[in-house]
Amino acid sequence: MPSSKTQNPPEKWYKDGLKFECSACGDCCTGGEGYVWVNKEEIEQMTSVSGATSVAAFEKKYVRQVGIRKSLKEYKKDGACVLFDSKTRKCQVYEARPRQCRTWPFWDSNLRTPRDWKETCQVCPGAGKGKKYGVDHIEKERKTFHV
Repeated sequence: MPSSKTQNPPEKWYKDGLKFECSACGDCCTGGEGYVWVNKEEIEQMTSVSGATSVAAFEKKYVRQVGIRKSLKEYKKDGACVLFDSKTRKCQVYEARPRQCRTWPFWDSNLRTPRDWKETCQVCPGAGKGKKYGVDHIEKERKTFHV
């Protein structure tokens, strides 16, 4: 009878953890065009902390339809998220920010290879510095939102 061996998943290159501490620079909220995908629950949470009178009012001001999905709007001139306050360099709904924002920089695209992480560290002043996160935390964040 053949033996059945359980294969362990391959070891992650970041098995010893990675450092990250948000520097509150706001760079991840600005820059080139893109999408900050949001779902119904996230829109409701952002509405509750934004001061908007209703979900419909919040969506009209801050959300755009992209096919069957929804994304936060951007300012055309600099690509900044519409919820980014350029004077304070802070998110207006930080405590209710979408999971795409909450999980930065632990995205698939930043974790594929050590080189991808190094490039992330070059564009994000907090990546590679500060608190060290273990692989379990990193994997939980990575699986929360795929970018």
